[in-house]
Amino acid sequence: MKKNKRIAIIGGGPGGLTLARLLQVQGADVKVYERDFDQENRIQGATLDLHEESGLEALRRAGLLTEFYANFRPGAGKMRIMDKDAVIKMDWDEPGDLVDDRPEIDRGPLRNILLESLHADTVVWDSQYVAMVQQENQWHIQFKNGSSAIADVVIAADGAKSKIRPLLSTIAPVYSGITIVEGNVYQADKNAPALQKLLDGGKIFAFGEGKSLILSAKGDGSLSFYTGCRVEESWVQDSGIDFSYKSQVFEWFKREFGSWDIIWQELFQAEEISFVPRPQYYFPLDQQWETQSNLTIIGDAAHVMPPYAGEGVNMAMQDAMELAECLGNEEFPTIQTAIAAYEKQMLSRAAEVTKMTLDSTEMLHAEDAAERLTKMFSDFDEH
Repeated sequence: MKKNKRIAIIGGGPGGLTLARLLQVQGADVKVYERDFDQENRIQGATLDLHEESGLEALRRAGLLTEFYANFRPGAGKMRIMDKDAVIKMDWDEPGDLVDDRPEIDRGPLRNILLESLHADTVVWDSQYVAMVQQENQWHIQFKNGSSAIADVVIAADGAKSKIRPLLSTIAPVYSGITIVEGNVYQADKNAPALQKLLDGGKIFAFGEGKSLILSAKGDGSLSFYTGCRVEESWVQDSGIDFSYKSQVFEWFKREFGSWDIIWQELFQAEEISFVPRPQYYFPLDQQWETQSNLTIIGDAAHVMPPYAGEGVNMAMQDAMELAECLGNEEFPTIQTAIAAYEKQMLSRAAEVTKMTLDSTEMLHAEDAAERLTKMFSDFDEH
């Protein structure tokens, strides 16, 4: 099916790069169009825990497990559950089945592993998607820098705000009720020493008053954090906060988390710090669309969801694995039938994981979240 077909993947995140690798293993002609200017763009966000049946299995099929285990972070999966008063409710620092089955890696090293596995010039940098039209069964793609490309098959891996998804589906995302403020503290040993010591290379989950604060240590010496609060969908615009100014974000934090222990304010001591507000969305569990002959989507573009179950990157990599498997299956007579098979199983799987994630989101923003999460892990440990 793929013979003499040019495949364009829009988006060079873990899902898009994994798909490119798996398709190249099959001998396909693939290009990845990525909006970042180059490979050196700073990678934000917390560490990623890869699951055995999804993220790790995709890397196994891609022949990259050795590279993964040369770059993963042993011990990064250990966690502390705390309350707003900085009281430790549970300290999970012993190796266990869940930690062992979900090894952690920073986003940068994972991206480098995938990039280095691809043929030279597979990724076309500085290629921010603008539009595309179909002419004679081919897609003519336009990018912001004025360049263009032609492809026989397009796979959108362009994230939660996908500009390609509307060509497949008009179903709108649903606001979850939670908005995250994501922050990154660089040189955490110097700028947040008490919290960095408390993290001890792992994660902290802190809860109180229906709010969450999740911290992750990173291999480059920085720490990332996410605040989670129940606010209106329009809060980012209505709040009046300029998130490029630390002082304005700190004033909001002191009001919103005013009853929390002062140790959490250490997050704002650093001068070099960045913030991104992220309202959390999900797609309806029963979403469907009509399969097209040469266009499909993977990852957040297909099934965005809040991050409270650790499934986002694993879902994207499993999408890549299953789509590559379908496209490489000679039992399907056409690319469209292969895409249809992939979309059917992807949407079914996404519905189950979205439901689980929404239940987790609700639990972690309950008044007694710390107690409920502690009990959940204690029950798991007993079994």
